[in-house]
Amino acid sequence: MKSKADYVIIGGGISGCSIAYNLALQGAENIIVIEKSYITSGATGRCGAGVRQQWGTKMNCLLAKKSVEFFEKAQEILDYDGDIEFKQEGYLIIASDDQEAQQFKKNVALQNSLGIPSKVLTKEEALEIVPYLNPEQVHSATFCHTDGHLNPFTMTDAYYKAAKRLGVEFYLYTEVLDILTDGHKVTGVLTDKGEVKTANVINAAGGWAKEIGELAGVEIPVYSRNHEILVTEPVEKMQGPMVISFSHNIYCQQTPHGAFIMGRGDKDEPKSHTMRSTWQFLDKMSKTVCTLLPKIGELRVIRQWGGLYNMSPDHQPIIGGTKDLRGFYMACGFSGHGFMLAPMTGLLLSELILGKTPSMPMENLSLERFEGKDMEEVETSVV
Repeated sequence: MKSKADYVIIGGGISGCSIAYNLALQGAENIIVIEKSYITSGATGRCGAGVRQQWGTKMNCLLAKKSVEFFEKAQEILDYDGDIEFKQEGYLIIASDDQEAQQFKKNVALQNSLGIPSKVLTKEEALEIVPYLNPEQVHSATFCHTDGHLNPFTMTDAYYKAAKRLGVEFYLYTEVLDILTDGHKVTGVLTDKGEVKTANVINAAGGWAKEIGELAGVEIPVYSRNHEILVTEPVEKMQGPMVISFSHNIYCQQTPHGAFIMGRGDKDEPKSHTMRSTWQFLDKMSKTVCTLLPKIGELRVIRQWGGLYNMSPDHQPIIGGTKDLRGFYMACGFSGHGFMLAPMTGLLLSELILGKTPSMPMENLSLERFEGKDMEEVETSVV
């Protein structure tokens, strides 16, 4: 293992790989990524991999819009030899009542003002897109045809291989034990394979971002909780868009391979690093999908699993440095949506680290936004 690096990135998920690629692309050298397991072993490899621009806060909308624009050209930009499987057939977001419908109208107005081509649909228009929706559960809907779904493994692999071609080195199955500091600056990283001297550490550790912060003496107001997903047997294509309902607590997408992947959150899930999969989830999910999408209820479940959401207080990411420790940077608190925002995460953080003008204002992504004042915007469009 190298004993010295200019930049050490902790975490080998899509955020870490995107940050590494963007740093190298902008001319940075001597970059290493440390991952305690294998690439995509954390939240990236366990996520639903949906990509949507239909958010309720300006920052999430902008991050998602710019990320989608990258995903549309990612295979070519990253010169990937595989298929990232970007299925761009939209998100259909179901409103269950008038109150939800009114909020969605406000969201669409915001999205349209930022150049996102979302629109409000009637119940009848929603049923034209997904005919087997239970009409009794649908008040109205919104739709954006440029939203979609990716393969999280091949998309991350594309970043990984592109970063390696630019000289980034990856150390897998290597665990970070401590962040070394001198006064108010980073001086190195201690791992189970040795010490690396560095002036720059980037925390892209996903579900363990808070713990990495603690090693550096930085308090990050995030926590992790389990989020479960299941996948069905593959069948002939029957659904184009991702169907999502916040009131029913479900998202459901048919993948290019024919299987349906669906997940839901649990507000009562305790803060922890557990990634168990439970019969209670299977029971609740089965009842929910049979209520909202009864036709899908006829399919057999193949497997289910858990993964970590790393939650921030306002359900928006923390991307940036900290005034308390020079050389320590963060990309965390994505609240279950780090995969879809990864292109902009990598670009913005690399620009910040290298002292360049960021491609968009980052004040609302900073750690300091939580200090001594009420949060200006809280994202509520989260499952």
